[in-house]
Amino acid sequence: MVKQRVFLYLMLSGLLISSAVLSLCVGAVGIPLKEVLVILGKKFGLFSQWPVSAQYEGVLNIVRIPRVLLGLLVGAALGISGAAIQGIFRNPLAEPSLIGISAGASLMAVLIIVLELSLFAALSNLLGYYLLVFGAFAGAGIASLIVYQLSRNEGKSNVATMLLAGIAINALAGALTGLVTFAADDHQLRNITFWMLGSLAGATWETVLAISPFVMIPLLLLPPMGKALNTFALGELQASQLGLKINKVKRNIVILSTMAVGASVAVSGIISFVGLLVPHTVRLLIGVDNKQVLPASALCGALMLTLADMLCRTLLAPVELPIGVITALLGTPLFLYILVKDKKKLVL
Repeated sequence: MVKQRVFLYLMLSGLLISSAVLSLCVGAVGIPLKEVLVILGKKFGLFSQWPVSAQYEGVLNIVRIPRVLLGLLVGAALGISGAAIQGIFRNPLAEPSLIGISAGASLMAVLIIVLELSLFAALSNLLGYYLLVFGAFAGAGIASLIVYQLSRNEGKSNVATMLLAGIAINALAGALTGLVTFAADDHQLRNITFWMLGSLAGATWETVLAISPFVMIPLLLLPPMGKALNTFALGELQASQLGLKINKVKRNIVILSTMAVGASVAVSGIISFVGLLVPHTVRLLIGVDNKQVLPASALCGALMLTLADMLCRTLLAPVELPIGVITALLGTPLFLYILVKDKKKLVL
């Protein structure tokens, strides 16, 4: 069993590296693999005598490398957060959007797009491009905080109440988003639609550096919580009797998931179904042990988003499809499959 898991991790890592390198090669401007390897090698002091195309080097350094890195970070964040949220809800159909993270980020982003020149003028002058990033991140944090506080009773948080509160906040945020969108002009509507469908096209070195701390912290802190989530799977009462501090586990997972997903949504928009699709796929491959599911979901999430980004850049090149469309097309059939297969087990 251990050998199988080691092999799986090696296979996922190999596929991830291969897909990342391939993603550097393909796009509106095709770059030969040899050129990509030489340019990457030069960054580490290798192949210094080998000539490379200035055009290829510019495309890689300015566009492709930041985009691939952003895809890896966002995919890993969505994958591991989805696995963690499914762990505390004990439901394979759960994902971070259930507790209002994506809805809160969307509402704040739409508000900024429509009201930037009036309500957020001062902040726009101060933050510039990053106003949307910080606004979406703040919206995600506020929404998840409201949901968490609504779920608390006598100092304890209830998962079922958290889910119901998340549904309510999602509905409210969706209604407010629609109301603000109604007041948008044609240019703003185009920006809103582009953002809501998700994209990595805005990747720069600045955005990669901006979200890296908010993604790396959950990637480091969530996997050690796998043992607690395994205990949590027995039920809250049984886990509490075994000495697990269930409120602390739920609070930490909500905070870390909000940090990861909020930062990801802030720079890439809404990318649906990764948090649902990836953890379930991982469980089919390695079982339900959350100590293995969490890190494997990070790898698989990064792999899935890298492949999805390649598809959205190449299927109708030079036109680029929104990456959220690709992930939704992949995720919807699996969602329906899980629903039909396990509908007797999926009791909230």
